[in-house]
Amino acid sequence: MSQRAQRPDRPAGRSRLLGGALAAVVAGAVLLGGPGGAAAAPVNPSDEEIGGAQTAQDAAAAEVGRLAGLVAAAEAQLEQAQVQAEAAGAAYLAAEEASLQAQAAAAQAAAELQAATDAVTAAQRQIADFSRDSYMNGSTLSAEMALLDADGPAELVQAAAMLDYVADHQLDVLDVLEIAQVQQANADSTARALRDEAAAAEQAAADAKAAADGQLAAQQSAVAEVAAQKASLDQQLQDAQVRLLELQGARNAYQTWLAQERAEEEAAARAAAAAQAADQASDAGAGSGYARPARGTTSSCYGARWGVTHLGVDIAAPIGTPVRAATSGVVQRAGAATGFGLAVYIRGDDGAITVYGHVNEFYVQAGDRVSAGETIAEVGNRGQSTGPHLHFEVHPGGSLYSGAIDPVPWMAARGITIRGC
Repeated sequence: MSQRAQRPDRPAGRSRLLGGALAAVVAGAVLLGGPGGAAAAPVNPSDEEIGGAQTAQDAAAAEVGRLAGLVAAAEAQLEQAQVQAEAAGAAYLAAEEASLQAQAAAAQAAAELQAATDAVTAAQRQIADFSRDSYMNGSTLSAEMALLDADGPAELVQAAAMLDYVADHQLDVLDVLEIAQVQQANADSTARALRDEAAAAEQAAADAKAAADGQLAAQQSAVAEVAAQKASLDQQLQDAQVRLLELQGARNAYQTWLAQERAEEEAAARAAAAAQAADQASDAGAGSGYARPARGTTSSCYGARWGVTHLGVDIAAPIGTPVRAATSGVVQRAGAATGFGLAVYIRGDDGAITVYGHVNEFYVQAGDRVSAGETIAEVGNRGQSTGPHLHFEVHPGGSLYSGAIDPVPWMAARGITIRGC
């Protein structure tokens, strides 16, 4: 394989690396979801799910409204039943009071009946006694004979009383008996009518009260049933509202997450573009006359290593990665170099020597004039190397083999950043 190849007009390998780096940055932003680590995308409810939840809520709300009307109507009927029950109760109390009055009147009539009965009995007994005495003593019984016939004072008093009664009443005794019997019949009829009337009134009031109580109980049951149905639908409405809110919240969370993801992607893209522009500017020298020698990862910095000094900075990169001139100047050497395998040495316009070791191929030769950022070689793994990388040194004093300093701050002072040290 030739140690010197034709200088490429355009570094295609670098373009591929930058494109891959940009894609990796964007992909990393999407997968990681930001600096906090991976974030799974929240569930995004479909429009059908949200629409169905909205329909379910509307239907439940309409049914709750309908049942609310039924509850109101049932409660109005319950109020009417309560009023009717109260009225029936009052009528029953009035009937009870009337029954008590009728019972008192019946008792009075019974007393009068008893008095009339006693009068009839007394009259019948007196007439019977008078008739018996008249029969036994003949058709005429004088007062004197009745008194003389008495056996003692007590019988004498009784005989005198009988004579007085008969003398006073013998003309209308039959009328008295007839009147007493009529009064007896009337009193008995009145007592029976009052009792029947009181019983009928009390029974009617009891029936009315029972009917009103039954209607009240039925209406209370109807109100309880409709209220229970409404309570169940209220719960269904609440569940539907919660479901809708959950779906809407999930949709909002997804949209927020999506917007955040887009913002992070755009930010990552802008950062990658800015980094690419900065790298391009750095690679090209950014107008300062200096450029980054290679793109890659710093694997070793300037300083003491195992009793010796590592005189440069190692930039690890795949074989074939472009190596560029860090400064404008003239190539002093290009070819085999002890320890480096192949190396390129450039004396800059400022007098400093820059060294590029372990290259795989080089595209310049001694005496060539190069500009900062120009491709002069490609990264390799030649010489004493443990992996593909570019070894970069700076010798400000102009010596090819001595006076090396840390290239990182030297390049930084000239506007070129080499990260990792």
